[in-house]
Amino acid sequence: MLLGKHDHHTPVTAATGIEGAIPAISQKMLIQQLRQLEQDGIVARIVHAQVPPKVEYHLTDLGQSLCPAFDELLAWAERRPLLKREEAPSTA
Repeated sequence: MLLGKHDHHTPVTAATGIEGAIPAISQKMLIQQLRQLEQDGIVARIVHAQVPPKVEYHLTDLGQSLCPAFDELLAWAERRPLLKREEAPSTA
């Protein structure tokens, strides 16, 4: 389903199929990337003092400001397979 100009992805729709878009990532690499996003002010980390340890991440206001750009990228990605099929040479 393609979204209109004023429609936006929700966290659920944005995450749909994400496993196919991102290769398997090690826990170490994921932590490194999240820490870098935290240093850049894109995400904030909340550490819960419990056993086992629990850490949550959420978008900061700066991170939220990127959502319209992400919406456009997701809409582009949804259209891309259609463009690719249309461009494929005919074998007939």
